[in-house]
Amino acid sequence: MFRVVLLSGLAIAALGAGSASAQQANVARGKYLATISGCNDCHTPGSFFGKRDVSKTLSGSEVAFEIPGMGAFVGPNLTPDKATGLGNWSTEQIVAAIRTGKRPDGRELAPIMPWRDLASLSDSDARSIALYLRNLPPIANKVPGPFGPGEKVTTLTMKISPPQN
Repeated sequence: MFRVVLLSGLAIAALGAGSASAQQANVARGKYLATISGCNDCHTPGSFFGKRDVSKTLSGSEVAFEIPGMGAFVGPNLTPDKATGLGNWSTEQIVAAIRTGKRPDGRELAPIMPWRDLASLSDSDARSIALYLRNLPPIANKVPGPFGPGEKVTTLTMKISPPQN
C-alpha cells in the first residue's frame, strides 16, 4: 500500500514538474517571439534613443507616434502592473488584442501597432507571447496619452506623414 501511494505521489510530482517545464518553455518562446517582433522598440523606454533601459523592459515608451488626423500614441506598458499595465487583462484578452487590434474595453489599438501582421500567429505562438507578458515583473509606468488630433502632446513625438505627391 505504501509503495502504491509513494509511486502515485511521484507520478503526480513528475506531471507537475512537466507542466511547469512546459509553462517555462512557452514563456521562453513568447520572449523570443516578442523580441524578434520588435515589441521592445515601441514599448521599452530608451529604445528610440539607442539606450534601451532593460530594467524597464516593455514598461512603456516615452515617445509618441503622431498620425495626422488621428492623434499621437505612446507605446503602452505591457507588464502585468495592475494600475498602469496589462495586470487586469486575461491571457485570452492579450491574445485577442495581439491578433485583432481590439482592447478588452472595445477600443482599437493605435494603427502603428502591427496587429494585422501578428494576426497570422499560430494559437500557440500568440498564447506564448501573452504568457511571457504576464510573467514579466510588474513595473508601474503610466505613459502619457493617447492624444486626440489637435491636443497638446506632452512628450517627444515622431510624426508619421503620408508622402507628398
